[in-house]
Amino acid sequence: MDAPIGTAPVPEHVSLSFPVEGMSCASCVGRVERALKALPGARDVAVNLATHRASLVLDGGARPADAAAALAEAGYPVPETQSVIAVEGMSCASCVGRVERALAAVPGVRGASVNLVTGQAAIRHAEGLVATSDLVAAVEAAGYEARLLDDGPRIDPAARQEAEGRALRRDAIAAALLSAPVVVLDMGGHILPQLHGGSVTALVQAALATLVLAWPGRRFFLRGVPGLLRGHPDMNALVALGAGAAYLYSLVSALAPGLLPAGAAHLYFEASVLIVTLILLGRTLEAGARGRTGQAIARLMDLAPKTARVVRDGTEVEVGLAELRIGDVVRVRPGERVAADGAVLSGTSHVDESMVTGEAVPVRKGPGDRMVGGTLNGRGSLDLRVDAVGAATVLAQIAAMVERAQGGKLPIQALVDRVTGRFVPAVIGIALATFLGWLVLAPAPALGPALVNAVAVLIIACPCAMGLATPTAIMVGTGRAASRGILFRDGAALQRLRDVRVVAFDKTGTLTEGRPRVTDVVAGPGLTEDAVLTLAAGLESRSEHPLAGAVVAAARARGLTIADPADFEALDGFGVSGEVAGRSLALGAPRYLDRLGIARDPDLTARAERLARGGKSPIHLALDGRHAALLAVADPVKAGARETVAALRAQGLVVAMVTGDDPHTAAGVATSLGIAEVAAGILPGGKVETVRAFRSAHGPVAFVGDGINDAPALAEADVGLAIGTGTDIAVESADVVLMSGDPQALVEALALSRAVMANIRQNLFWAFAYNAALIPVAAGLLVPFGGPALSPVLAAGAMAFSSVFVLGNALRLRRAGGRPAPAEQPALAPRAA
Repeated sequence: MDAPIGTAPVPEHVSLSFPVEGMSCASCVGRVERALKALPGARDVAVNLATHRASLVLDGGARPADAAAALAEAGYPVPETQSVIAVEGMSCASCVGRVERALAAVPGVRGASVNLVTGQAAIRHAEGLVATSDLVAAVEAAGYEARLLDDGPRIDPAARQEAEGRALRRDAIAAALLSAPVVVLDMGGHILPQLHGGSVTALVQAALATLVLAWPGRRFFLRGVPGLLRGHPDMNALVALGAGAAYLYSLVSALAPGLLPAGAAHLYFEASVLIVTLILLGRTLEAGARGRTGQAIARLMDLAPKTARVVRDGTEVEVGLAELRIGDVVRVRPGERVAADGAVLSGTSHVDESMVTGEAVPVRKGPGDRMVGGTLNGRGSLDLRVDAVGAATVLAQIAAMVERAQGGKLPIQALVDRVTGRFVPAVIGIALATFLGWLVLAPAPALGPALVNAVAVLIIACPCAMGLATPTAIMVGTGRAASRGILFRDGAALQRLRDVRVVAFDKTGTLTEGRPRVTDVVAGPGLTEDAVLTLAAGLESRSEHPLAGAVVAAARARGLTIADPADFEALDGFGVSGEVAGRSLALGAPRYLDRLGIARDPDLTARAERLARGGKSPIHLALDGRHAALLAVADPVKAGARETVAALRAQGLVVAMVTGDDPHTAAGVATSLGIAEVAAGILPGGKVETVRAFRSAHGPVAFVGDGINDAPALAEADVGLAIGTGTDIAVESADVVLMSGDPQALVEALALSRAVMANIRQNLFWAFAYNAALIPVAAGLLVPFGGPALSPVLAAGAMAFSSVFVLGNALRLRRAGGRPAPAEQPALAPRAA
């Protein structure tokens, strides 16, 4: 983990305190201590097993990163964390690359990702071993301003973009007002020859041009010249070089024309001021468009009310949202937005949760039901007990998730980074070659045309559009997805989802409602249906399996008394066993009977097969070591599941179903849905191997699931999609969360993924093709063949247009998607529990 060449020297004394993973005993502590004491200059080493932390002082010989490397080699790694800082002053893709390289050079940093649109850098580093002040200092040393962002929901892109837009608008107006007389005087010289070249006219133009470059245009020089001197030029450097060269040449022509060759004294003040004015105008339009790309997060944060009515001692007290505490009782009146996450204590109402699920139909809420802050209450009044505040609320968590997705980089961005890292120096080289070529090959006086064409090359090649092509599309696309109830936890999932060839669904809770019910009770000799249900429900009352809930609910519906089981044991993927009313019971799949060595009854087995062919799930009951009864449970297919499968197959995708059900039941459900690929009887641990088998046979796999046992498969798949109404573990393991629980949202997610990637390809094509086509024109290569030249003024206008075009194209994604949205507001949580 050696630091890159050129990093700052290590201070003489560095005190460190950081977490350590993997310690479990005193010998572990000893190994960690020995690894740290072996570092050059290490002293005061202390390792605490209870807190899993280590501390030491380094006396100049070693760096913090060396401590992390030593512990990783010893098998006790320092956990990774992420810091986020705001970076100001970036204007193009080359700025992004420069900041990323500066951050990566900080010892202990394992990776850095910078987003031009959000103006933020996410830095991965060993926890406790990288000071945030070092990160800020590294960015500032690269020529940009930086500040640390606090944890939690922290971004308000609308406010930042608005402030930036106001400053740009002010400078653009000032530049336009000062430039107008320069343009009038220059054009007037062509109409009235006595004005052309006059000393008074030249001095007026010089004075106005000086004001333009020194006031509204100063930003280009303040940021561009330092980068140029450090050998890291960016877009600001190109503008500073182009406008500055035209200005200085004109200044010499106006004040000391004798220094120039005969006939070469020309004024290009109008070019220098119009370059600044047009680029400022383009950036103003750009800032407005960029502000609209981040509206998803701004709308998210606007959903939360600013105040809440807290009930204290029977009296309502209005407090600010920041003053709410866990356990407070909040009253929500009709028509108000819910102030916080919590559970209903009293009252009933219907609540619009479209921001959570994307579904427009209000949901009835009563005592015990969960509420999500920001949802809209209907006509009833509710009292709820707050159970989450601040960054722990659903609203804040989703805002942070969307922000992370918008700040991420797609694999395709690597190509852009490689190109733009060398692009600006190459442009300066081309401009220099253009200048020398015209100076040597063009007829005298050639100094003026050489300068004009070189300046045009500098201005036309600014790589703004390249830097904006990918992040703007990601921001708009993920924001649009959030408004449709589709949450991309990872921006790169946008690209991976487009490439999937297989969509594998877990059955229960994904294609089916996940609320099974008992349809048949088959009692063997000597038993009644009620007796079977009573025994089965007693045993299943200790199980958390969905089928267990169906058995218990069926017994309660008949008014049966449910006894508590003894010696309860659950075997994942097989069944449950225990004692109820003094009798030994086993309940589960046929393989569970086989495992227990219980012979299957032929009649019950045949009946189970018939039920399974009808799409029902048979549950076999063994009583005192004998196969004694049978229950059948059916889980209704979700509305829209058949249409989803049909839509996916129409796109040429392989659709598969993965289930723990026996093959007969699985085949019945799959046939009703139109699914040909079925993996049945799969134990929870086998779902990962099933995903790998699908990938080997067909290509990249998207797995859709909702349960705890789906988490490994969601993580193994190329893209894991969790049903948002499922478990926390499934949601945390997924790349994409379908918040409504509607399988048709998957079709929309695929459509959005393809739309975003197509938009990025369009943007990159425009940005690259634009430069490739116009740089030769700007260099004047077509002039000897009777072709056109490109003035610096037109180059500035065309460059500004290219950035605005890319942003405008990205904003088209705000209308992308499938079904009409129920409400044009961001959907929220991965789940409401």
